[in-house]
This record gives sequence, structure tokens and C-alpha cells, in this order.
Amino acid sequence: MDGRALIAWNLRRIRVSQGVSQERLAFDAGIDRAYVGGIERKTENPSVDILERLAATLRVEIAELFVRPAPNAEAPTRLKAGRRPNIKRS
Repeated sequence: MDGRALIAWNLRRIRVSQGVSQERLAFDAGIDRAYVGGIERKTENPSVDILERLAATLRVEIAELFVRPAPNAEAPTRLKAGRRPNIKRS
């Protein structure tokens, strides 16, 4: 697995496990949503500064983006499509 694929795998794995959409991650990190999608599709080559911003936004160490998956690991899933229901708070 090359570097871009490794980062794409881990970014999606962490983001989905936290229930964070690409749009929310991008907004919170101050990055364009299409760029986050490009990182996950392996079409973008992010700088270390961008990786640090993404890791900080997800509250993980940057090293988490470079963890090699187990040989038999299933690919990270996607979040369910659609918006979350609007929850009324009292």
C-alpha cells in the first residue's frame, strides 16, 4: 500500500468511526470539502500541514494517518447517506 492509499484508508477509517462527514471535517479543519474527498480517493497529495490540521480536527495524533491495516482488514465503510435528523434540545 503506497503513502496516498495509506492516508486515504486511515482518514476514512477515523472519520467514519467518529461519525464525521467529509463536509464537517473540511469545515472544522478549514479545508475545502472536495479536497478532503480527493484525499480519500487518492487523487490529492496533502502536505504535512494539511495532515496535521486533519489529525488535530479528528483529535488523533498525525501518526494515526500512517497506521498500516492488518492484511485481512476490510476497507473502511462510508457514512450513511443523507442528513442527520434535526434533534430538538430543550
